Amino acid sequence: MCCLFGILDYGNTLTVRQRTKVLSILAASCEVRGTDATGIAYNTGSRLTIYKRPKAAHKMSFRLPADANVIMGHTRMTTQGNERFNYNNHPFYGKVGSTSFALAHNGILTNDDELQQKYRLPKTNIQTDSYVAVQLLEKQTDLSFESMANMAEDLEGSFTLSLLDNGNNVYFIKGNNPLCIYHWRDRGLYLYASTEDILKAALARMPFDFGIPEHVEINEGDMMRIASNGEVETAQFSLKNLYSYGGYGYPYSHYLDDWYTQPIRTESSYKDILKSMAQTFGYSPEDVDMLLAEGFTLQDIEDFLYEGVYC
Repeated sequence: MCCLFGILDYGNTLTVRQRTKVLSILAASCEVRGTDATGIAYNTGSRLTIYKRPKAAHKMSFRLPADANVIMGHTRMTTQGNERFNYNNHPFYGKVGSTSFALAHNGILTNDDELQQKYRLPKTNIQTDSYVAVQLLEKQTDLSFESMANMAEDLEGSFTLSLLDNGNNVYFIKGNNPLCIYHWRDRGLYLYASTEDILKAALARMPFDFGIPEHVEINEGDMMRIASNGEVETAQFSLKNLYSYGGYGYPYSHYLDDWYTQPIRTESSYKDILKSMAQTFGYSPEDVDMLLAEGFTLQDIEDFLYEGVYC
């Protein structure tokens, strides 16, 4: 059980200070569905940035740039992929064609291993089942409703997904996990979270009144794109595999057993992982050695790599 959340201030009616306050309250309200890790993604200029940490949301220090008016977030309850290794946490970075994107997932996928083998997906250090959705999208030629439907129709288990691309468009792929979206048309503002109770609790804590929102309808099998100007487009995907394991009746214990029995990584293996990760972000293994020689810790280096993802 995790939580998706976000802000789409397409009318730019909030100051950066107000936006940061809304983000902090909304993220903390989402802790009811997970406290193991928290992450956000946003665009500033031509850069897509992902900021995530293995911390509860109320312990995060969010510092948004003034032009970051669309923020996608996630709070995590770990089931597969130890949260202490930040690369296992959401959102995940991906790229298809010339489009970069961040993806977050609420649910558990039960056929990620099968999809890895079926499509011969590249091996990575990321242990989280959700990451297979990124890899399936990266096999497509573009980021579109068609490519998202191709990905979603391969997934089994439980899911609702959110994506943010480098054009400031937010996508939702609604499976059998909850999602609630509020819209204040007069303010040019959307807020969303995995449940309406979370949104209501967050709004009750905010020091300003947005008024009465419209409830944006989204159902199982729906895909929704909210563009950077607030306009909405929708499409559908087939639910043929969604209940292959009986919806919520699939065996959680398999993943919980995996989590409890994961071996503790040694410092040496952690360094090897960081060297492999560094190349994904445009750095060399030698850069990792250089930073270690200058006194940086392995955690410092991981924090540096994840501080920003450049398009």
